[in-house]
Amino acid sequence: MAKISDLGWNKTSTPKCSDAEMTARIQKKAKELWEKKGRVQGKDLEIWLEAEKLVKSGKA
Repeated sequence: MAKISDLGWNKTSTPKCSDAEMTARIQKKAKELWEKKGRVQGKDLEIWLEAEKLVKSGKA
């Protein structure tokens, strides 16, 4: 029988989500940021990257 440590899991790891789930989370956060910033135009990439950073760091 495999041990949890053999599976690469530990007490501090978080479950991984699929690429589709990650993209959906980033998209949701990006929309929140966009609305919070007054629905600014022309800042799509900047807002997306900020949302991505927040989601991947677990701060979103």
